[in-house]
Amino acid sequence: MSAGASVTAIPAQNRGWQRDLLGIAVILVAAMAGYFLFPNNLALLTRMIAIMLLVLSLDLVTGYCGVATLGHAALFGSGAYAAGIAAAHFGITEPLTMIAIGAVGGALAGLISGVVILRGHGLAQLVLSIAIIHLFQEAANKASEYTGGSDGLSGISPDPILGVFEFDLWGRTAYVFGVVLLVLVFILLRILVRSPFGMLCRGIRQDPVRVSAMGASVKLTLIKMYVISGLVAGVGGAFNAVSTQVVGLDSLSFTNSAEALVMLVLGGVGSLYGALIGTIAFVWIEDLVSAANPFHWLTIVGALLIAVVLFAPKGLYGTAATLVERHRRGGK
Repeated sequence: MSAGASVTAIPAQNRGWQRDLLGIAVILVAAMAGYFLFPNNLALLTRMIAIMLLVLSLDLVTGYCGVATLGHAALFGSGAYAAGIAAAHFGITEPLTMIAIGAVGGALAGLISGVVILRGHGLAQLVLSIAIIHLFQEAANKASEYTGGSDGLSGISPDPILGVFEFDLWGRTAYVFGVVLLVLVFILLRILVRSPFGMLCRGIRQDPVRVSAMGASVKLTLIKMYVISGLVAGVGGAFNAVSTQVVGLDSLSFTNSAEALVMLVLGGVGSLYGALIGTIAFVWIEDLVSAANPFHWLTIVGALLIAVVLFAPKGLYGTAATLVERHRRGGK
């Protein structure tokens, strides 16, 4: 490699990390703004963080690996129930331990789901993922002795975080805890998708036959990413259990899976940033429109989503990034 090529490559790599640092700074500023501007609506913002973790995990398998799934809430709900059962039935109420248990539960669910779903391709994957989410939900319903069945799992009373920060009635502690979790997970995921493993997953999404011909195991790589995705979704589910102190069957619902996919498409697939933006946009619009028109809000939300798909097919973040890049190149 020539000296000129080396000098050019280093700034390009630095720009990527600078963009990530800027993104993390924006997340922290937005979180602080939400804390001070909406002090009476921290419950909604906390719920939004839990959903962001679910959508981020979905982006790993759908955006970076090209695996179509409508059953990702199975991973989220497994994490929520794992943490909830540990607290309600085994007395494990330390929040960080509950998050770790939820992560393990989500990872195991990811392993099971990945092994089953990856046996199919295209439409078959969607059908298998729908079957998975219904099986998980029915299993949770039948195991009512541990899960509470249709009544939900209650009796979850987390201890103060690190023995110092108690969960208050206004949800301040839960919100700050969620922001810290989100930032840590986001940093780790950005490192992951930039790693050789992440690049391999992108290669599988674009041309699995060529990757297989190069000697890499496509299925094993996808299963690994599914387990990582389950771990992230499990963290989101466990955090939801810690912050709401209840786990219901709706955490394993097909609706949750479908809405997560809509949020991902809305924000932009395959960027992680799109997952965050899509979640914020969807939850905010849903809350605003449902309050203004409680009878027809789904119609209004549907019309807005159709408009985004038609006029911004790369999603909100993807389209904005394309326009900025085009403007930057045009300015040179």
